[in-house]
Amino acid sequence: MKNTHSEQNTPSVRLDKWLWAARLFKTRAIARDAVQSGKIQYNGQRAKPSRNVEAGATLKVPAGFDIKELVINEVFDKRRSASQVVGMYTETEASIATRERNAQARKLSVFHSPRPDSKPDKKQRRKIISLKHQ
Repeated sequence: MKNTHSEQNTPSVRLDKWLWAARLFKTRAIARDAVQSGKIQYNGQRAKPSRNVEAGATLKVPAGFDIKELVINEVFDKRRSASQVVGMYTETEASIATRERNAQARKLSVFHSPRPDSKPDKKQRRKIISLKHQ
């Protein structure tokens, strides 16, 4: 069986290992669990942790409340410093715009539903419950 990756002179790297090397996850086990649970999409499809990564592929990776859409530029199998990781992938313009819109919406939602100063007492709780069940 021929290994096509050796002909192209690029290393064959597992998806979970690349996510860890790109510093998107703190440990490889966390990266593996994220891929297995379906949170990571490789070229728009669910992938297994053992999937080989190629340059030019797109990934959708959860980041807090948002999802980052990344394009893989370089494939490494060893973890590198944060300054060297900058060139491993680029985030798409659409992903950046969507994350900024979502962040702005989250900031505005705080103003529409302010946190109360204190907990409701028994009478207020009963009133809230009765309003919810109408």
